[in-house]
Amino acid sequence: MHIADGFLPPLHCLAWTAASAPFVVHGVRRIRQIVDDDPESKLLLAASGAFTFLMSAIKLPSVTGSSSHPTGTGVGAIIFRPPVMAALGTVVLIFQALLLSHGGITTLGANVFAMAIVGPWTGYLCFRVLHRVHPWIAIFTGVALANLSTYVVTSAQLALAHPDPGSGIVGAFGRFLAIFALTQVPLAVIEGLVGVLLFRALRDWAPEQLRTVFAPASEESAVEPEVAGRA
Repeated sequence: MHIADGFLPPLHCLAWTAASAPFVVHGVRRIRQIVDDDPESKLLLAASGAFTFLMSAIKLPSVTGSSSHPTGTGVGAIIFRPPVMAALGTVVLIFQALLLSHGGITTLGANVFAMAIVGPWTGYLCFRVLHRVHPWIAIFTGVALANLSTYVVTSAQLALAHPDPGSGIVGAFGRFLAIFALTQVPLAVIEGLVGVLLFRALRDWAPEQLRTVFAPASEESAVEPEVAGRA
């Protein structure tokens, strides 16, 4: 899902960068506010960024110019809310492009939009919807869908740039989705399971920071103002 340099037209690169920039700026501001309000959250923020870097660095070759891999953004989105992951995900993608040749600089905006914006928001919203059912089901599904939604957006980005000669953008989108699904669906399931295991460990290590994650449905009204404040 890291689109490499040269696989998107310059105008597409500029458009995706413009679309991503406001989210990244807002994410930087949210991180500053979180750190100012709770300096002890720095370690958990760093751990969320490191988890995203490690998970998304597991690279499996897929369709031309891209790759399949876990994203690692769903965990941070559930803990700190999606805006934070826009900033952390951008840092991760820059380091991977420069150090691992994973992705690109000209395509950074497109990769950020898919992995650091759409993925976290999809995963978080799914988590909030399912949280009243069961927190562990919500975590698994949210983390998995953060992964899957990223590959759906990447497929759309590639289809817009490389439409099929016969069936156009729709045909290309379906083809990219089908090829990605071979590796991405199993990876999403695995990432969801890893997310559950990680949250089980974090529940003992940082219970206060995860209070809104594991609050029972009867207590959600009490923690909702905090949730809204972090968004």
